[in-house]
Amino acid sequence: MSSSTEQHLPIGVDSPWLAPLAGYSDLAFRLLCREQGAAVACTEMVSAKGLAYRSPGTAPLLETCPQDSPLVVQLFGAEEEFLVRGVAELSGRGFAWFDLNAGCPVPKVVKTGAGAGMIRTVEDRANLAAITRAMVREAGEGRVGVKFRMGFHAADDTAVETALLLQDAGAAWLTIHPRYARQGYAGVSRWEVTRKVVESVSIPVIASGDLFSAEDAHRCVAETGVSGVMFARGALRDPLVFAKYLGRMNEEPDRNALAALVRRHAELCRTYGDQHRSLLKMRTFVPRYVKNLEDASNLRKRLIACKTWSCIEEVAAAIDGSAPVKTAGEPSDQKE
Repeated sequence: MSSSTEQHLPIGVDSPWLAPLAGYSDLAFRLLCREQGAAVACTEMVSAKGLAYRSPGTAPLLETCPQDSPLVVQLFGAEEEFLVRGVAELSGRGFAWFDLNAGCPVPKVVKTGAGAGMIRTVEDRANLAAITRAMVREAGEGRVGVKFRMGFHAADDTAVETALLLQDAGAAWLTIHPRYARQGYAGVSRWEVTRKVVESVSIPVIASGDLFSAEDAHRCVAETGVSGVMFARGALRDPLVFAKYLGRMNEEPDRNALAALVRRHAELCRTYGDQHRSLLKMRTFVPRYVKNLEDASNLRKRLIACKTWSCIEEVAAAIDGSAPVKTAGEPSDQKE
């Protein structure tokens, strides 16, 4: 994890971040993306109340290791008491960096006043600023950022207002997803709003939203002037996006490279993750990695039926041509 003695996070156009991805940005996936060039990674969003009440689902979200650094813990909640308690406890455990989620549009989160519910009204935004200020007091200057949306619903463009409030509250960086909360992930990100935020504040602004490829990210930097980029769905579709963005890969990966990616992700999952949950996740990750292959449909069918790690290896072998893909139900699907 990040040492409490570190003073600065790498924020720059040459330091791409991995976004907090609920259900996906676990330790294994974070390490996979770091190996491809992610300079900073965020945890899945962690409930401040869940942390306080020792919810059984919270501990796995905070699993880390020395290679998983620098790491930003993303917290969500709408009550200052719990957010401050969360920062205090996690700081005591060695976590150094925190992000406050003010952008999640999921209804069950919003209805509690958390996530994008924190930007819904003037009162909500005032509460967001107060909580940010309190988190900064607890964590220390330079250690708290906020991820937010440009407004709650159509024609409610509060991005600049929110950004200025958060800067005044002591946020060290801002991450903006320029969609309205009511949009979810529909429509397109309005990068011109991101540019307005960049022009309105003096602290670093990180771009999020519709960065599906390295080319998207480079174009976003050029059009908005942001300090850095954060890959979310782009990383889910292709963890190699970090290497591509940094110029470490000049060509699309061949089948050998894709097979190596699958094997490495599986190795990290088996080393750091819960075996059952990790295997189920691989069945959702790998189809994205191979979607452009001519036999992607057959590979996807095989993956859906995978019940063992040896089956994942067989899929990797089918990708690089070292073995044909088997049909579902063959002997390798027996329990390991």
